[in-house]
Amino acid sequence: MIIENTVKDLSDILYVINDAAIKYKGVIPADCWHEPYMLKEGLVNEFDSGVRMFGYNKDNKLLGVMGIQELKDVTLIRHAYTLTNYQAMGIGKSLLLHLFKINKNPYLFVGTWQDATWAIQFYKKFGFIRQTKKQTAQLLNKYWEISSKQIENSVVLEKYTPL
Repeated sequence: MIIENTVKDLSDILYVINDAAIKYKGVIPADCWHEPYMLKEGLVNEFDSGVRMFGYNKDNKLLGVMGIQELKDVTLIRHAYTLTNYQAMGIGKSLLLHLFKINKNPYLFVGTWQDATWAIQFYKKFGFIRQTKKQTAQLLNKYWEISSKQIENSVVLEKYTPL
């Protein structure tokens, strides 16, 4: 079952994010990796900036999360993670399809690490198109607040869906 999570669910959301993010260790630049991958304050800031988090629950356990941030003219997919032991079981797909249903903008963007090939392939299966390095930098600078090191090592994928 997919439900919208709130700030009261911080510890469960952080558990999912930090468990799943272990996959990045040794893949992303070492100076961009830290443990835990996301801190409570960072997730609170995401909620405060308008990110809505949705969770996939089974038997009262949060197994996956995926957020959206609706801006003026685009929607960003944010923080998509599934617990390590539950990956490749359709949880990410269910969450993404749910976000497609509630999305209010024709342009969807998702940013990820350029070396997270599994994430890039996942989004491509759902019609997202990888942007050029130049487009990626422009989009990341316009819609995200991340370091220049992260911009240098990231990609943005776009999906256009006329409403």
